[in-house]
Amino acid sequence: MSRIGRLPITIPAGVDVSIDGRTVTVKGPKGQLSRALHPDITVSQEDGSIVVTRPTEQKTHKQLHGLTRTLVNNMVVGVTDGYRKGLEITGVGYRAAKVGEKLQLNLGYSHPVEIDPPSGITFELENPTRLAVVGIDKELVGQVAAQVRSTRKPEPYKGKGVRYAGEQVRRKAGKAGKIGGKK
Repeated sequence: MSRIGRLPITIPAGVDVSIDGRTVTVKGPKGQLSRALHPDITVSQEDGSIVVTRPTEQKTHKQLHGLTRTLVNNMVVGVTDGYRKGLEITGVGYRAAKVGEKLQLNLGYSHPVEIDPPSGITFELENPTRLAVVGIDKELVGQVAAQVRSTRKPEPYKGKGVRYAGEQVRRKAGKAGKIGGKK
């Protein structure tokens, strides 16, 4: 039995879950999420919790069992608490600013980089070098954070660039000095 898949998902107060065939819709205080699940996996609602079951012990069904349970749990957590992914900007003159809803990044290019958030995603700026991507869909929050990071990935020599909060960047030694070369 899948260790993750067999755990029931408790439905907190204020959250409404509706299961229509293979589509699961979760409504909560922060919004609504809907997802179509794999047809082989069964999702049912039993006395205040959601239970995910699989038809057989095949490897693919075992894999889908844990995945489906995690996806539904992420939806429940998203509509109650939401998700946030922190980003840090390191480098002289590198900074972020909000222009309306858009995020404007100055990252050493000849032009500022503007990122328009998809619906359901907002950017929060603590200061010009720390920001967060906030939303209720965990997958979309991670995708937008990766998109922001990809505008200038942290480089290994000075560590300049956009990194996730708490991310460790492996540093490399620079060019070694000339030792006994030609004169």
